[in-house]
Amino acid sequence: MDGRKTVTADTVAEYYKPYGEYGDGSYAPGDIIEVYDLKQRLRCIIKATRVYTIEFGNIPEEVWRGEAFSSAEEFRECHIRCMPHLDLHDQFELVTLHFELVEVIAREITA
Repeated sequence: MDGRKTVTADTVAEYYKPYGEYGDGSYAPGDIIEVYDLKQRLRCIIKATRVYTIEFGNIPEEVWRGEAFSSAEEFRECHIRCMPHLDLHDQFELVTLHFELVEVIAREITA
């Protein structure tokens, strides 16, 4: 919420999976996106700026920096830990969504 993170990456299958009642399962540049936490509380609003596919073995600097990592290796290690059910080999494709923060709704939420 401090604006450091400007990119998110997901598997192709997850990125294009339908969401909610009307979601078609993907975002395009210009889309306004509501971001919810794990308890379904609205936290912020972002605007998609770019979307493209990358390979896990070739993470561009703008992607690993945009995800707030210090290197491509740190990006890979974190995603391997977060997705242990997947075989994240060098040719595995991820979709990257670049975005800008539009509005913070709730920086901190009390229980």
